[in-house]
This record gives sequence, structure tokens and C-alpha cells, in this order.
Amino acid sequence: MDPVLTPDVLAKLRRTRPYPALSLLMPTHRREPDNTQDPVRLRNLVAEAEEALDADPAVSRERRADVLDQLRQAVGEVDLAHAEDGLVVFAAQGEHHVWSVSRTVPERVVLADTFLTRNLVAAQAAAQPYWALALASDRVSLWNGSPASADEHTGDGFPLTRTLADPDADRKERIGDLPSTFQDEATRQFLREAHDKLRAVLASEPRPLYVIGAPAALSLLESLGPLAPGTLTIQHGGLADGPSAAVREAVEPVRAKREAASTATVVAELNTARGRREFAGGIDEVWQAVKEGRMRLLALEEHYRTVVRDEGGHLEPADRSDDGARDDMVDEIVEQALERGAEVRFVPDGTLSDQGRIAGALRY
Repeated sequence: MDPVLTPDVLAKLRRTRPYPALSLLMPTHRREPDNTQDPVRLRNLVAEAEEALDADPAVSRERRADVLDQLRQAVGEVDLAHAEDGLVVFAAQGEHHVWSVSRTVPERVVLADTFLTRNLVAAQAAAQPYWALALASDRVSLWNGSPASADEHTGDGFPLTRTLADPDADRKERIGDLPSTFQDEATRQFLREAHDKLRAVLASEPRPLYVIGAPAALSLLESLGPLAPGTLTIQHGGLADGPSAAVREAVEPVRAKREAASTATVVAELNTARGRREFAGGIDEVWQAVKEGRMRLLALEEHYRTVVRDEGGHLEPADRSDDGARDDMVDEIVEQALERGAEVRFVPDGTLSDQGRIAGALRY
């Protein structure tokens, strides 16, 4: 599976490629019995991709063989036993990428000169990712978290480790048999290194940050300087080694409280925008504003999906069987809004029931 979708990674995925750049998307399932169908659907989509490449006169035999080889390598990396809600596979000359995402995607195979990124972008935005930094005197770990999971980030210098003079020092500190190692200069330098590395991560991929550790560890890290606006601390020692479930459980109550406050702020901003007549509600109004670059804040419910078609420049409800029907227009709106500099916020289902489940505050 591919790494976190950073702005740099997304920019590389969006580059024009020699034709064909193949995009294969498929909804997946987390649990039995639904997930038993996923391997069959994947095989069928791979067969569809092979047929599309065979039938395209613009694809040479050599290029077809290369792209198919990349597609097969990508499929070999797919782990359907641990699937989330969607699978995104990209294959082109000399490269392939695989993403498992926590948002459903439409089933399709597309040949173009660019990868189909809108569903991937929307899934990343909906995932509400965060960073969690777990502190100990001999180890500092960084966790890539979401409401559903937390996975240790092994890169950018993390995890940081060192050998303590007394390997049982942390336990002795907790029971009072040893002065805190968080008072000595060596530990201060160790955490300063972690502090500097974390600042670099936050600069390249800003996210909400939670710092987890014993009070003495949190106090020492805070004394080294600010990390990011809105950083929250959680007094809980012993998590620098995980496990991931324990890290997520420590963060989740604090994250949920923060998210509830954020949702209230979004609703208040939309109400203010309505009073100023700087408001768009419903998918058609929102799409018009996004296309014109007027969207400042886009808010939509977490599981909002709809099928529409373009009728004279406006979006109208449609059935999936209708000519020109679009079942991923919501993801298109999310990607275009982000591309034009809007803030995108996903809110709990039911929050925007009076605004068509998608709404926005406009720049003008």
C-alpha cells in the first residue's frame, strides 16, 4: 500500500503521463459476509482493464504489456483481508500505486493521460487524519491516526530511540525510586531532536496534533517551544511502544470533543454566511460556487452521496442508469474546492439536513 497522501504525493499523482494511465476503483468491505465478494469483483475489474487495453488502438503492444505488468504487481499488493471501504489502484508505464481508503468509491476502470484522483482526495479529506506523538525517556514515536485507527509512522526520523543507563528507569521513576530522567540534559537533547523532527513533519503535512506522555515528559517538550496551533496534550505514559489500539483509545475522547466543537463552529459560520448572503446550499448551488472559485468553506455530511447529471449547466437528480449520470460528483466537488483553496470540513450525518447535506460559506 502507498504512503500518506501528502500534497507532494498528490501533485506527483496528478502529473500528465504517457497514455494510458490506468485507474481502477472498487468499493470494498470490512466484514463478512460482504467481503467475500471483493476478490471476485477485483478479478472482474482486472479483466475489464485488460479488455480495455486490448481494444484501444492508441496503445502499442509494448505499452500494453508494461501497464498490465504494473497492474498485476499492484493487485499483488492488495490486502483484501484488511480492506477498508474503497480500493484505488493506479498503473502506468513503469509505476503503480495502491490505496485502501475509508470512504466508498465507485466501481470503474478509466484509461486517460492522468490518474483519476478525485475519489482518493475526498477519502483523504473525510478521514480526519491527525498526528499523535507518544513520549518516553528512551523512545518517541509518531502515529498516523484517524477516528478508526492509529498506525505507527516509520519515517522522517521516527521512531527516535536511545539506550538509558538504567533500562528499568521508567518503571523506577513511576514508583519513586529514581529521580525523573526528564530533568537531565541528555533527555532534554533527546526530546529536542524529536521536537525538531516533528516540526518538519508538521510543516510538510499539517494536521491536528496530540502529544501523549507522563506530566514530566509533556512539561519538558512544551518548554522546548511551540509545535503547532491547537496542539492538545494527553497525560498518559507508557504508550511510546504502542500498541496502536491503546494510542487510538487515548486520543479518541479528546479528538471527539475537539471535533464536536469544530462542528459547532462550522454550523455557526454557515449561519453567519447565510445572514450576509454569502451562502450556498445544496449540491447545485455549491458546485456553481466551487467552479467560480467563490467557495471559502465547504461543509458536507460524512456519508453524503448522490447521483446527478448535468442539465444545461446545472446538476439535477438522476438514476445511475441515466445517460450522463455521475455517482461521484460529491468527490469532484471536494477535490475542486481544495484545489481552489477552500477549507473542506466533513460533519456528522444530519448536521446539514436543512441545507441539502452540503453547504458552503462564500468569499463574496
